[in-house]
Amino acid sequence: MSLSRDSRCLQLGVLLLLFVCAPASVWAHKLAPSLLELREAPDGSMAVRWKTPLQRPSGVDIDPVLPAHCEAITDPVAETEATGVNLRWQVRCAEPGLVGSELSVTGLAQSATNALVSVHLADGRNFRSVLHAGEPVFVVPERQEPMEVLRDYASLGVEHILSGFDHLLFVLGLVLLVEGRRLLLYTVTAFTVGHSVTLSLAALGYVNFPSGLVEVVIAFTIVLLAAELARPLPAKPSLMRRFPWGVAFLFGLLHGLGFAGALAEIGLPQEEIPLALFSFNVGIEVGQLAFVALVLVLRMGLRPVAAQSPAWLLRVPIYGMGGLAAYWCIERGAQLF
Repeated sequence: MSLSRDSRCLQLGVLLLLFVCAPASVWAHKLAPSLLELREAPDGSMAVRWKTPLQRPSGVDIDPVLPAHCEAITDPVAETEATGVNLRWQVRCAEPGLVGSELSVTGLAQSATNALVSVHLADGRNFRSVLHAGEPVFVVPERQEPMEVLRDYASLGVEHILSGFDHLLFVLGLVLLVEGRRLLLYTVTAFTVGHSVTLSLAALGYVNFPSGLVEVVIAFTIVLLAAELARPLPAKPSLMRRFPWGVAFLFGLLHGLGFAGALAEIGLPQEEIPLALFSFNVGIEVGQLAFVALVLVLRMGLRPVAAQSPAWLLRVPIYGMGGLAAYWCIERGAQLF
């Protein structure tokens, strides 16, 4: 297999990134933010859901704090699902209700994680915010300002793409596949357009696919990409190598359904659906471009080292990508039954 110096640099860089990223992100999205959701019923009671990811920082308690005038009327009930643990109970809040009250989450600074707050009032108003170490408290407003929606959903988009090792691994595969910066730009843009289309359609309710099946298919796209990268270059390039932007667009449609699943978990503010959807898409794109830029910088820095690398080392990242993605296919497929 003949490889250019740039390809050798990049593959060595991918190997290092796999070793660095895989231990922290191998389960793909299980380090997602916690979610505090409150839904008000017409009788004034409030259904509370506190969802935490399966993989959490050890030795740190992350707990929600409700207003003092909100009293529990049922005991918490825990249930485990594929993406986390849900704790559900009901409360009743005395006057003035939730508007103007504080919701917070403890332990964010110590755990270096974020938490999402989602409030649904009985009159149809919906509010969402991202809590972090610098801003661990959310005051429920009368009305959420557009700039807050823009900031919060863009931040969620960045965080989702950067915590999704499967999506990042696919983008890495695209960078490995493509020769030339202009073609790479077209390919990454096509991937963005693809996942933006299905993300928008799914978020607006026009398409709906089982999230478990979508996750299996996303992992399989990485298997296909790794298989293409592992093949010796034929005399006549394959369809995937001749039209990488087309493949990126088609596979992007599938990845967009995965993004939509995460957005469905968070929800969209009914008054600002277009803005929230646009902001989330922008956040994903910003995080994706930042990751591609990191890979390209790493490639440049590793040029002197890559020239001395043995041939077998250059194949390890490809097999690592394919093996990890195949494992995800099996693991996620088993959860469907």
